[in-house]
Amino acid sequence: MKFLTVAAITLLSFPAALAAAPWTDAQMQELAESSFASVIEEYDVPGMVVGVTHRGQTYYYAAGLASREDNIAASPDTLFELGSVSKLFNVSLAALAEARGDVDLNEQVSDRLPDLEGSAVGDLSLMDLATHNSGGLPLQVPETAASTEVLVDWLADWQPNEAGTRSYSNISIGLLGHIISNVLCMGYADTVEQDLFPEMGLQSTWVNVPEEAMERYAYGYDRKTDRPIRVNPGVLDDEAYGVKSSARDMVRLLELHLGHANAPKDLSTALERTRQGLGRTDAYVQNMIWEQYPWPVGLEQMIKGNSYAYILKPQPMEKLDPPLPPQENVILNKTGSTNGFGSYVALLPGEDLGVVVLANRNIPNEARIRATYAFIQSVLADQQ
Repeated sequence: MKFLTVAAITLLSFPAALAAAPWTDAQMQELAESSFASVIEEYDVPGMVVGVTHRGQTYYYAAGLASREDNIAASPDTLFELGSVSKLFNVSLAALAEARGDVDLNEQVSDRLPDLEGSAVGDLSLMDLATHNSGGLPLQVPETAASTEVLVDWLADWQPNEAGTRSYSNISIGLLGHIISNVLCMGYADTVEQDLFPEMGLQSTWVNVPEEAMERYAYGYDRKTDRPIRVNPGVLDDEAYGVKSSARDMVRLLELHLGHANAPKDLSTALERTRQGLGRTDAYVQNMIWEQYPWPVGLEQMIKGNSYAYILKPQPMEKLDPPLPPQENVILNKTGSTNGFGSYVALLPGEDLGVVVLANRNIPNEARIRATYAFIQSVLADQQ
């Protein structure tokens, strides 16, 4: 498989001590290839792009094809489906609305959806939705719920079966996005595309990819059939897993979190809010969607926290009151998938490092974690 390279770009200058001896583009290419080439080969990944921000420098490594049929090379500007990494934008929008005074994330769901007054879901806070603190909400929207209105009717009768647990759910986070966009009097896709993404300075991030950008929209490849596919529409899909973005834009998101990109004060406040520690599970501290581990952390602990047990089964979670402020010596991560795509983001504030991995194959979570962990270790090994 041919590996393509893109030159490193210096976005900002930092004090000499911090910026001393940065990685060269060639060195970063070598590190990325040594960490990800075996995953690409083992899972027959058509195309992958790795984006890195480290000490104010950005790097991109691209391998393979965005479309096998059209022989289009993957690049830092290729659009990939983010899957559940989209949820990071959902909670960023919610935190931004709070920073602007439009909503209080501690208020109850029923304050914004009166039809859920007196129900178990109605008694949850908006922050509960942002941290999957639902007590057993299922992962997916029921097949019988053909619209958001029908889903709300279903939720009015739903009863928690795992009180006090974190239950990873497209319903809870989707409902949060639905509520916030209602507060802002716009549909969710319009809200993020016209407000949040421009506020972040993202130029290639959409829910609905415009016609002029479709040629950059990769095809995903089904893990079972190897057929080219893209995500299908569904109830709360925009809010839970519907964002498409490039490695270049995702690196900018990480730079915003690290303070390397200019951001309005309310956006900086919102992003800090998403990195607060709000609940503690057996594997990690739950932030607003971000999952936070101490750094350094053992690889097996991260694999455990990203296992299917934490996706498919409710897990005990202790609510943290007051919340932990954003931490430095941690690694925050999030995985995402659609049937044809796999994504992963990792953020290490104390190391001034962020990594995004985008692929047009749904690679198993464990393989993503192992490869990215090895890559991070390599980046940090000689840069202390």
